[in-house]
Amino acid sequence: MEKLRDIATIIAEVQRGELVFPTSVNAALALQLALADPDCHDDEVTRRVLGEPVLAARAVALANAAVFRRHGAPPVTGARAAVFRLGYRNLYSLAAAMVVRQFGARLRDPQLRERAEQLWKYSAHVAAIAYQVARHITRSDPDTALFAGIVHEAGNFYLLAQADQVPGVLDELGPRMGPVQEIVTREVLRKLQVPEQVAATIISLRDGAISLPPAGLRDTLLLARHLSPVLSPLPAPQDDYLVRRADMVQCLEAFPDLAQLLDIAAAEARSMGSALLA
Repeated sequence: MEKLRDIATIIAEVQRGELVFPTSVNAALALQLALADPDCHDDEVTRRVLGEPVLAARAVALANAAVFRRHGAPPVTGARAAVFRLGYRNLYSLAAAMVVRQFGARLRDPQLRERAEQLWKYSAHVAAIAYQVARHITRSDPDTALFAGIVHEAGNFYLLAQADQVPGVLDELGPRMGPVQEIVTREVLRKLQVPEQVAATIISLRDGAISLPPAGLRDTLLLARHLSPVLSPLPAPQDDYLVRRADMVQCLEAFPDLAQLLDIAAAEARSMGSALLA
């Protein structure tokens, strides 16, 4: 009964917008606000990145990750060059990733920390695969797919942080896990200022059936989740069953370069995961 009250308290706080984010993510959240401002100039963005050493270091590391070093581009060595290479949209992804990562970084329970590490590896693989799927299969925007892959488990990172404060709360969720995940994810994405269309797509994954042929962001994410070699450490939404239908297998088999695509995505996921390890 006590755990049920804890769950109810967590849900009530989330629904009131009372999400507690680590204080170390303030610079990342400030950068997101700046990037979302249509009147913001390049100098302001660069100043914010340069003003936070960790953010600057992660920007350089991400700019040198495989996913952003196309056609043998030389490595960048400074934050200004990193900002130029990444662009606003990928800097937004970087800021969101830093927020998400910090939830796992402050966990005290070693088992929860281990689950957070696996959840990050899973998110990085989904993001990298989504980027490739968007480019080569669904023909949707790859930068949006990358961003959505990075943040689509943000709600579960928040739940892990709550479980660190209230031991055993995840075990008590049971069949309530799905609805609680949806409520928490919706509010965390709002706090992260994830664009409404992207947030709605992420929420729809729980009961999402893939289209044939696959197209758009939702199908891109469903495919990426299905193809990820790393599994989520938390209960998976129903889409895992839906994408394993025979027609989906046939659809994937019809794509002759899938194995090569996954090899590229795996290398990008490792590179991106290391770059964003904050």
